[in-house]
Amino acid sequence: MTRATDRTATGTTAETSTPGGAGITPSPETSTAGWADFAAAEPELARIAEERFGAFTHHTLATLRKDGSPRTTGLEVRFLDGELWLGMMPDSVKALDLRRDPRFALQANPGEGQSMGGGDVRISGRAVEVTDPAGKSRYTEEVGPPEPFHLFRTELTEVVRTSIEDNTYLAVQVWKPGAPVRTVRRT
Repeated sequence: MTRATDRTATGTTAETSTPGGAGITPSPETSTAGWADFAAAEPELARIAEERFGAFTHHTLATLRKDGSPRTTGLEVRFLDGELWLGMMPDSVKALDLRRDPRFALQANPGEGQSMGGGDVRISGRAVEVTDPAGKSRYTEEVGPPEPFHLFRTELTEVVRTSIEDNTYLAVQVWKPGAPVRTVRRT
């Protein structure tokens, strides 16, 4: 593991850790990765992220409106067959937003109080709508959503976890396709 300490603009120090884990090498045309690729490259962070999203049913999705301004809405997510899935009611504004502009940000429900057990987890990426009935069948069998519905498979561009370590450090872990997790610690 490589560690570096950087001086921040505020004068505090930040420690960066780069584990020697496998990174994902994206093709030159894209800088996204599927959930299975992320989990293979960074299994510990993927496990933590799945636990955070599994702790509660509803989470917050940010999409982009026609004018480019953000829209936030509640959403249930599923991890199934090595993918992170977003299911939505027919013609919901968030589904229409994603059809127009597939970029999204997803934040795990922080839970009650201020403990943020397991840290704060955010995922950014692109949502790809699955319209093929055969492609939706496995999801439908497993989840049993009310029909009809929109289903989106995610392509990740970033996963971020913010947590408190040893009651001393604010630790921010950032993963992007093609690179190992980078951790910045602040006191």
